[in-house]
Amino acid sequence: MPQDFVNVKSANRQKKLTKAKLLKRMIFVPLGALLVAAGLEIFLVPNNIIDGGIIGISILTAYLSNINLGLLLVLFNLPFLILGYKQIGKTFALTTLVGDLILGIGVALFHPVPVLTEDLLLASVFGGICIGVGVGLVIRHGGSLDGTEILAIIFNKATPFSVGEVVMFMNVFILGSAGFVFGWDRAMYSLIAYFIAYKTIDLTLEGLDQSKSVWIISDQYQEIGEAINARLGRGVTYLNGEGAYTGDDKKVIFTVITRLEEAKVKNIVEDKDESAFLAVGDIHDVKGGRFKKKAIH
Repeated sequence: MPQDFVNVKSANRQKKLTKAKLLKRMIFVPLGALLVAAGLEIFLVPNNIIDGGIIGISILTAYLSNINLGLLLVLFNLPFLILGYKQIGKTFALTTLVGDLILGIGVALFHPVPVLTEDLLLASVFGGICIGVGVGLVIRHGGSLDGTEILAIIFNKATPFSVGEVVMFMNVFILGSAGFVFGWDRAMYSLIAYFIAYKTIDLTLEGLDQSKSVWIISDQYQEIGEAINARLGRGVTYLNGEGAYTGDDKKVIFTVITRLEEAKVKNIVEDKDESAFLAVGDIHDVKGGRFKKKAIH
């Protein structure tokens, strides 16, 4: 096959992949922003419950000043949008701008919709789920709806604190402020909504079929590797290792599985070598090789 033809075919494939990603972004970023807007206007805001970050600051400011919430969400995120453009890139900034604008419009559209529940716990749970899924979809497709993460990245470069620590500090301050404005019971429900949103973001980003890395050290490495390959259809890699204490040469098995296959791998290792060392860790993304996510049979 001529090399020029191969190059053209590869370029066309890359172009299709780019178009597919762009199409997904055009669908899921607006969808995510609208889900966040629904969570705010249908569940949280009518019950005086807030979320963390810029969204929480916007809710508090809108309540105290009677300024439109959608307008505040866009205005408060603009400075962080500029920072995001400088720190992360043009594509991120453009995707974030689209998400913020749709979020502002969505808040205005959902504002006349009657509140679905006045039960504070239900409002916290379902509002948190809507926000978590919405924010997760936007992040998964290259954008952001909250500027605190961008600010945390900048602080992380100038201070000894991690991004997570900076975000946590800011949100403790924001959620604590809700106690002075709405009452301490609302602040506690806000904390519930924030925690549920945080966990839902993780679930949306990682998916239900989250991948896991597996490391196994055993003298029966070949039997274990063959069993994993035969029973799960997973490829394994044998790595050379050395015991730091004994200096003995060791073979280390490495493979990637789905969450549903974890129990089977543990059973295989126990059957072949009860004294084997086994470590399982979460993986956020897997690409390349022969790995395909699939359900176990």
